[in-house]
Amino acid sequence: MSAIISFANQKGGVGKTTSAVNVAAALGKKGKNVLLIDMDPQGNATSGVGISKKNIKYSIYEVLLGQASAKDAIIPTKFKNLSVLPATIALAGAELDLNEMDDKGRGMVKAIEDIKNDYDYLIIDCPPTLGLLTINALSASDGVIIPMQCEFFSLEGLSQLILTIKRVRQSYNPTLEITGILLTMYNGRLVLTNQVIEELKKYYADKLFKTPITRSVKLSEAPSFGEPICYYDPYSKGSLEYNDIAKELMLRI
Repeated sequence: MSAIISFANQKGGVGKTTSAVNVAAALGKKGKNVLLIDMDPQGNATSGVGISKKNIKYSIYEVLLGQASAKDAIIPTKFKNLSVLPATIALAGAELDLNEMDDKGRGMVKAIEDIKNDYDYLIIDCPPTLGLLTINALSASDGVIIPMQCEFFSLEGLSQLILTIKRVRQSYNPTLEITGILLTMYNGRLVLTNQVIEELKKYYADKLFKTPITRSVKLSEAPSFGEPICYYDPYSKGSLEYNDIAKELMLRI
C-alpha cells in the first residue's frame, strides 16, 4: 500500500517545498519508490529535483483537468527511486478551472487513482494558500505534514490550517490525519523559539517530529543546483536532519 502525504502550510517561506523535496529524496535513498507531486504554480519542487520547466510536455495541470494521464506526465529524476509529477505556471489558472467542475475538491483523487499503488510514498508539495489546489491535495492524502517556523504568527496560521483539515475531513476525506508538525529554520538559542515549542507541546506533543530543521546555507543553496540536500551535500547538518525526518515518517506511516 502506498502512503500519500501532503506538505501544507498557507504561510509562505516556512520551508514547505524544501521539506517536501528533501524528505522525498531521503525516502528514495532509503530504497522507497517515491513520487513527488508539485502542486504549487511556482514549480519550485520541480526545479528543485533538476527538471527544466522548458522540457515539460504535460504537468499536473493537464492531469487535474483530465487532458493527460498521470503516467504521461510523470518524469523520472536522476536521483535514486525518485520521480516527479511536475508543475508549470499554467497551474495558476487551475483554481478557476477546478471551480467549474462538479466534484471540484476531488480532482486529485481521480488524477492519481491509476498510479498511486506504483509507489511507496507520494509526496505532495502544496501551494502557500488554502484554496482548491490545497483542498484537492488534502482530499487525496492519507496524512499532512505541517512545516512551520518557531514564531507566533505561525501558531495563528496553524489554527487556520487545522480548521481547513477538519473541513476537508467533513466534505471529502474522513480519514485524513495530521502526520506531524515539522519545525523549520530552527534556532535553539532564541527565547522565542523555545516559547513557541513549549506552546506546541501543550496541544500537539504527539505530532511534533523529534528532529527540527536548523537554518542552513547549504539547504538554501541546493535548489539552485537542482539537487536535494542529501545529494548536494550528503554529510551536512541539513542532510542528516532530513534523513532523521524520513526515518521517523517511515515509522509513522
